[in-house]
Formats: sequence, C-alpha cells, structure tokens
Amino acid sequence: MQQVLHNAAQNNARLRASALEAQAAEAAIQQAGVLPNPSLSVDQEDTRRATRTTSVLLSQPLELGGKRAARVELAQRAHDLAQAELADRRADVRATATQAFFDALIAQERVAVAEESLRIASGGTTAASKRVIAGKVSPTEETRAKVAEANARIEWVQAQAEKDIALQALAAAMGTSQATVPALDGRVDALPGVPDGTRLDARLTAAPALRRAQADVQRSAAAYQLERSKRIPDLTLSLGTKRSEELGRNQALIGVSIPLPVFDRNQGGQLEALRRQEAAQALAEAEAVRLKSEVMQAAAQLKSRRAEVEALKNDVLPGAQSAYEAASRGFELGKFGFLDVLDAQRTWLLARTQYLRALSDAHRAAAELDRRLGGDENATQP
Repeated sequence: MQQVLHNAAQNNARLRASALEAQAAEAAIQQAGVLPNPSLSVDQEDTRRATRTTSVLLSQPLELGGKRAARVELAQRAHDLAQAELADRRADVRATATQAFFDALIAQERVAVAEESLRIASGGTTAASKRVIAGKVSPTEETRAKVAEANARIEWVQAQAEKDIALQALAAAMGTSQATVPALDGRVDALPGVPDGTRLDARLTAAPALRRAQADVQRSAAAYQLERSKRIPDLTLSLGTKRSEELGRNQALIGVSIPLPVFDRNQGGQLEALRRQEAAQALAEAEAVRLKSEVMQAAAQLKSRRAEVEALKNDVLPGAQSAYEAASRGFELGKFGFLDVLDAQRTWLLARTQYLRALSDAHRAAAELDRRLGGDENATQP
C-alpha cells in the first residue's frame, strides 16, 4: 500500500504541475519586492558642435502609497493559495490511489471466490454424474449440475476481466504500467475507523478544500489593498547635468514629477477588486457548507458499511456456509436433492459477493472521506 501511494505521489503529472505552480508563486514573491529600475536619458539640442547643448538626466521612480508592500503581500497570498491547491491535489491523488488499490484487492478476492465456486460446481457435476450412473437420481439432476458449472465458469471469466480492469486503474493511479504494479498483499477487511465528532470537526477545519477557499479570500483581500494603493500616484525624482558648448559650462538639473490624480484615481480597479473579494468570501462560505455536508455523508456511509460488513462477517457468512456444507453432505448421503444443494450454494456465494461489495463500498466511503479531509498528514509528498 505504501509503495502504491509513493508511486502515485511521485508519478502523477497533475500533482507535479501543482508543485511547479507553487514554486512559480514563490518566485513571484521575490519579483514583487524588486524596486523599479531607474532610467537614463540623453538629450541634445542643435547639431552644431559650437552651439549644441547636451543634457544627461537620471530618473528614479519612487512608489508611494505602500504599493511595493501591497504587491509583496499579494504575491505571498498567491503562494499560500498555490500551496493549498497543492495540498488539495495531493489529497485527491492519495484518495484515488487508495481507492484503486482496494478495488484491485477486492477484485482479486472476487476471482478467488469465483474459482472456489467453479471448483464446487465441478465437484457437484461429478457427484451428480455418479449418482445418475448409480441410478439414484434422474439425468435431470446432472443437467442442472452442468448448467450450474457453466454459470460458475462465466462468473469466473467475468471476475478475471474485472480484476484486469481494476489493475489497469491502479496502474493509472500509480502512473506506471500494469506490469510494474506490485503484488497486492493487503487485507480487504482492514477497514479504517470512523472519526469521532471532535476529531472530525478538527480535520474538517484543516481540510485542503476549505483552506484553499480561505486562501483565495486572503489573496482577493490583498489584491484589493494593492488596487487601493494605486490611487496614490508615484513620484519620479530626476538628477542630471546640462552642458552648453556655447556658454562653455555645465548646469545641474534637478526635477520632480508626479501625475495629478484628477480623472483617474483607480476607482474602477478598486471596485472590481472589492467585488471579487466579496465573491471569494461568498464562495468560501458555500464551500464550507458543501464540504461539511459531504464529509458527514461520507462518515455516515462509512459507519453504515462497517456495520453491514460486521453483520455479514459474523452472522450471514457462517450461517450460509454451514447450510451449504450440510446440504452437500445430505446430497452425498441421498437425503437431499441437488436443487437443495444448488440453493444452499447460491445463498452462500451470494453472501460472499455481498460481503465483498460491502467491503468495496466501505473502502470507497473511507477514500472519499480522506479526499475531503486531506487524508494522512504523513502522506508521501512530491
């Protein structure tokens, strides 16, 4: 299982893309704190050497209103959002790989059940044939036994196909070929427990999807603050010299320029950013409601499936197996007809199939719960 999770974390392309996005967001923080470059200008008046005037001017923009700090804050919040999206993607990859692993494991168990069913059906055909030859039962019993064996063989072929499909899905989740899928040595009945209310609330608060929504709210708030800082124009300081060939002397040049915010005070940009912040907050509230509902449903589903598995394992399966064994012995002794054996066999196999289906549903509910809550905090990370 750990090898499956490790391979899934290392080979998943979308997870790798999310990790690269987080690294790109980290580089954006560095760029956001860089000061604006100065500019150098050279002007020349007149083309005649004796009368021309040359001016050299160095200008440096100065950001006012906290633009640089706001820009860094926005980049930091964007990085936090990228990290939250990476955690959300990691939880999704882990849950998908876990679900694929147990689907393949249960498919493997279904093949074993189908093989045993085929073996039992073949034995029933042999026993029925012997009794027909001995004249103890009619040939109809042998025909029924052959039909039951044919059905068992069809179920075995279907179970093999389902196993191949499950292994292909597991290989896709691991990002490898089916030939490199490790041996499935887990236990299908090793079900995770249902978190209690306190633990569930704690994990729900730290759920990746919720953290991502909250990070988007913080990023939107930082974007609004950046737009507010743009209402204050930047100042440009200039320093240089002016050389007049006609006068034969240099003159110092000092300048200050600033745009006048008469028409454009970034009103639209501020309003747009504010509305986006409010929209992000509304989406975060909706995400919290949706996530809590889905988590509670998954927890209830897991609890219900665990109870079903326990009931099938402790009550139904032993009774069905005992009834089948009693019917088989009775048939061999001539006390029961083959129909009684077929009915008991069908009940037992149906119970085992139902047991595997309940296990599959339980593992699926557990995977969905981990997908939303973030899974194991010690999961392998790329």
